[in-house]
Amino acid sequence: MALLSVPEPSDCRSRLIRAASEVFIKEGYRASIERVALHAGVARQTLYNHFPSKADLFGEVIKQVTAALLVTLDGKADGLRERLLRFGIAFRAKALSVEGLGLYRALIAETTCFPELAATFYRTGPAQTAARLRVVLQEAIDRGELRQVDPEFATITLLSMMVGAERSHCLLSGEPPPEPNAAHVAQIVDCYLRAFAPEAASSHPAPQRSTP
Repeated sequence: MALLSVPEPSDCRSRLIRAASEVFIKEGYRASIERVALHAGVARQTLYNHFPSKADLFGEVIKQVTAALLVTLDGKADGLRERLLRFGIAFRAKALSVEGLGLYRALIAETTCFPELAATFYRTGPAQTAARLRVVLQEAIDRGELRQVDPEFATITLLSMMVGAERSHCLLSGEPPPEPNAAHVAQIVDCYLRAFAPEAASSHPAPQRSTP
């Protein structure tokens, strides 16, 4: 799944950003400016005409890809389960894609050199997605569809269930990311909804085995 759209051939700046995103995701920040320019099919000086330094180019890549990683939760007329299913499918498709994992890996590797860039990525990407999800879950809590629980905890729990262990596995195991699987997302969402079901729906005691 490509995070950035394919630019028009005449749009040099967009071509540079796309080329840089592909090179940085694959090779990290250590990739040379010459490598990016070659991948974009432009001269090195043309790149510098648009971006004075590699740090400026890297920052623009993070800005663009961050916007592409944002996941909205539309469809207010739909039920909570349907909205969470759509969210989960879109969120996993982006976060667990080759590009999404590559960006995550490249950015984590550069947090020491670019702490503010990493913080900006978090504020404008993952934090915004979490904020949107938190609003949806708070509304569900207010309607009685979920139990009375801290919406922040409810949000972190769902996001962790969606990608947490699998992202670590993909980053560290060397195995390719999983193929999109709507049935797997449904399992996650249904498990989550059972765990956070309203008290009345989840307080029935388990049936006791009768004694002969």
